[in-house]
Amino acid sequence: MFSYCRIVIGLLAAVLITGCAGPADRPAAPASSAPACAAPEPARSPGFDAATRDDPEFNLDFRHCFSTVDGVQMHYVIGGTGPSTLVLLHGWPESWYEYRAVMPRLLAGRTVIAVDLPGMGDSTGEPPAYTKTTMAGYVHALLGAIGRPHGVRIAAHDFGVGVAYALAAQHREQVAGLLLMDFPLVGKALAFDAVRPLSWHFSFNLQEPLDEQLVTGREGAFLRYFFQHSRISTRGGASEAEPLPVSERALAEYTRVYARPQVLHAGFELYRAWAQDEAENARLQDTPLTIPVRLLAQDGFASVMLPAVRAAAPAATGADVPGAGHWMLDQHPDQVVAEINAFYPAAAG
Repeated sequence: MFSYCRIVIGLLAAVLITGCAGPADRPAAPASSAPACAAPEPARSPGFDAATRDDPEFNLDFRHCFSTVDGVQMHYVIGGTGPSTLVLLHGWPESWYEYRAVMPRLLAGRTVIAVDLPGMGDSTGEPPAYTKTTMAGYVHALLGAIGRPHGVRIAAHDFGVGVAYALAAQHREQVAGLLLMDFPLVGKALAFDAVRPLSWHFSFNLQEPLDEQLVTGREGAFLRYFFQHSRISTRGGASEAEPLPVSERALAEYTRVYARPQVLHAGFELYRAWAQDEAENARLQDTPLTIPVRLLAQDGFASVMLPAVRAAAPAATGADVPGAGHWMLDQHPDQVVAEINAFYPAAAG
């Protein structure tokens, strides 16, 4: 009996000692090599690191940061200390996370900054409008706040392209180049009415408030269906007979952020502002861009999308990504990384 009691007491003591151990008694997490956040703020978005807190590679190379711009807390992820600044802008229905798989491969010689657009991802608060000129103003101010007022190179996908163009056209001293991925840039050479019939969701996402009423509480089912049925090109994309074009982990992360009511609303607002974007882009295109601009399109679509980009930047170049659908960062990351490295050599300062 005495021996049994000693065993029990010993086990209880071990549990208590372990449970009371301070941080100094536990293995320290490896320090991140990423730059420190500029004027760090506590996150207003719960679960912002849900997809990365158990990702040791991410936590060695990158960190999450927050900075408030005109009442909107902007979320960005930063890594690298190279002299060339590469800013990554996401599309719909994604977040900064669409670049997660390629970001480590872009670090050499660069500082990489992946931004959650205002009102989206883990950014918190609503801008006064979702025109791409308005959203670009927030990105401009954020980059200035973190010490990137000029010479920034941008890679953008989907609606991030619209924001990237508006940023370059309105703040020409800040942007040194645009690499644009698979987006119909409306303006003088392309009307929203010509774009709208290309995919079912272009019209569905305009049905306010029905779109939000139908999707709220069913975000995961909606996003899974959308990714599975978002093919435009017949030479790239997904169908029910093929795997999802994004990973299950990525789908879970997008479901998490779009389950935030403000983010679901913001995503649909991107579409509701598209006709206004056309008018604003046409005005901006009166002064063409002279910086280097390159378009990557899903297989078969460069010839369709490039003329619209050249209305904004007459010297723009473009190419299809062979075999790719819209989700080229997920399906063809090697080609995307090669294009970024060729267009923005890492040694460029």
